[in-house]
Amino acid sequence: MRISLLVLFCTVSLSASAQWYKLKLSNYRRQPQLVTSQGPAFKLLPAKMQLTSVKRVSIAQTWYGLLLNEHVTMKTAQHQMRFREYAEASYSFRDLAKIYLQLNKLSQAKWFFLQSNNLSRQQNNDRLTIANLIDLAAIKTTIGDFSLAQQDLDEAHTLAIARNWQDDVAHVNREIKSLQRDKLAALKPGTTYAGTAQTAL
Repeated sequence: MRISLLVLFCTVSLSASAQWYKLKLSNYRRQPQLVTSQGPAFKLLPAKMQLTSVKRVSIAQTWYGLLLNEHVTMKTAQHQMRFREYAEASYSFRDLAKIYLQLNKLSQAKWFFLQSNNLSRQQNNDRLTIANLIDLAAIKTTIGDFSLAQQDLDEAHTLAIARNWQDDVAHVNREIKSLQRDKLAALKPGTTYAGTAQTAL
């Protein structure tokens, strides 16, 4: 009895699965092949990348940023002087002087350029000494001390020639010509400091 039931079940299941297979094949008919065009093959050319130049945008420092830089640089310079790191301190003093120039505090800037200059002379750092002398001459020219500015530029010129640094020699020569122009402009009538003070009153 069991065997006959098993044989009957197998024949029914085989016939059912065969019908399902035929049904499945009838649903998926083969599609006709697409006709390819006989025309010339089009090639995709690589896209040309256009080089763009990035322009540097200069952002002016705020008053608060300058004061913050002054505080940090001052602390750094004090630390370097305490531990006798004079070579590094000379650059910190120069950075302080530049900050005071931006703050339009010429007397403080002049003092820190002088401190940087003294340390750079002790360290035989002639490149820094020349740069400090040029900046000192610019400050002295601004306040009308033309003779002292000329002395600084002459000393910078002598150092640059002794070291055979042609770029520094050319820089000092440009500053000397600028100083001569400022002298001539100050000597013209109506452009002296006394004259400008009287016209302002």
